Amino acid sequence: MRMLRTALPLLLVTSVLTGCAGLQKTDWPICAAGGALGGAAVGAFQTAAVAASLGGAVGVMAGAYCWVHGDGDDDGDGVPNSRDKCPNTPKGVVVDADGCPPPPPPVAAPVPVEPVTSSREEVIVIRDVLFEFDSAKLTAADKKKLDVIATRLKREASTAQLHVSGHTDSVGSDAYNKKLSQKRAASVTDYLVSSGIPRSEFVSVEGFGESRPVADNKTADGRAQNRRVEIKINR
Repeated sequence: MRMLRTALPLLLVTSVLTGCAGLQKTDWPICAAGGALGGAAVGAFQTAAVAASLGGAVGVMAGAYCWVHGDGDDDGDGVPNSRDKCPNTPKGVVVDADGCPPPPPPVAAPVPVEPVTSSREEVIVIRDVLFEFDSAKLTAADKKKLDVIATRLKREASTAQLHVSGHTDSVGSDAYNKKLSQKRAASVTDYLVSSGIPRSEFVSVEGFGESRPVADNKTADGRAQNRRVEIKINR
């Protein structure tokens, strides 16, 4: 009987602690209560004084053992539940000491892109008064007016693109008018180049004859408007 009283308490304590080892830390009070009950069972085989001491001791031991050894790792990230601040980390994700995935790397600021500005277009119209009648020859008055235009064009950026086009009214044949308009466009271009405008800025020099009227060729005023040289500026 003495041997039974000695062995049975050890057996009960071992059973309680073994059962507690598989519990989570949140369940340790239940484990401790189980230890207390185990202690009471031990006391049944001992004197009253011994029973009280053993019952309390088994309860404390069971609770302490649960707290130290009963901490699980529910999400399997290698960090015990008691320290895991991110308890539901997906499987396979690398975590830090707190059980949380490291913050994502900072996103680099986008490289600023210079805004694309649309080109501005302007057309300078030179009417037929800049030429002698039925000719592409410039008069002294013509050159004076072109000097004003040349001064303005010199202030333009070197990237400006110039398109010079000659136009006539409908008097005469198409072939003759086209040739005359080409000569007038070339005459204006040559004078502007001689005034200091780089020839490289002149992208095109063309004659369109009577094909692009801006007014009615049936009236004198309309025909005068159609006889012209245009300088289109693309910036």
